[in-house]
Amino acid sequence: MLNKLMSAPSIDWQTKFKRKLETATNEDLKSYYQAGIPLDGTPLEEVTFLAMDFETTGLDPDQDDIITIGTVPFNLNRIFINQAKHWTIRPRKQLEEDSVVIHGITHSDVLDAPDLTLVFPEVLAEMSGKIMVVHYQRIEREFFNRALLTRIQEGIEFPVVDTMRIETQFQQKQNGGLVNKLRGKKPQSVRLGASRTRYGLPQYTPHHALTDAVATAELLQAQIAYHFERKNPISKIWL
Repeated sequence: MLNKLMSAPSIDWQTKFKRKLETATNEDLKSYYQAGIPLDGTPLEEVTFLAMDFETTGLDPDQDDIITIGTVPFNLNRIFINQAKHWTIRPRKQLEEDSVVIHGITHSDVLDAPDLTLVFPEVLAEMSGKIMVVHYQRIEREFFNRALLTRIQEGIEFPVVDTMRIETQFQQKQNGGLVNKLRGKKPQSVRLGASRTRYGLPQYTPHHALTDAVATAELLQAQIAYHFERKNPISKIWL
């Protein structure tokens, strides 16, 4: 079990949401903060999660922009595929050829797509009352915050469960340290596909926002089944 290993920062998300509600001026952001989030002591088995994935024009939130968003709600028992959402967004940054090679989204794909200004209220509605689950939290957190700052002059903060962080900690526990290094063992890859393989999960074509969101949801279900108790509080694993 990773119960002792996980040591998420002690962020009081309930208080933070109340303060954000008091200071937010955008009505959609107000509605999001008003909906609140589960209490930090809520058992994992009682939480409704929302797996989220972004494809972007690059990796720098100050220079790049979001081009697709995929979300899917789930709990520890089910993934609600019938409620999955996918948006294509016209970025305000130029699509780079390197990123096109990775995600396959071209200039013509985004030419008639809406700006995030028209889409983010729908995304917030999906996020409302749920805990976000991502694989490498810097992308979704920093890109969404920066994109909203650019468009509505207000950013966003929200708790996340990072499946990459969970897998990194497990790999360090299992394969890290000097003794393992002397034995020729080292932590394995924590990329999404490699992480899924260790739990016997099927391989999906990567770099599609919705497919990666589903893959992340499945990965968290497996990680909790292997490393945690279902009655552990959500505060054990959120950031």
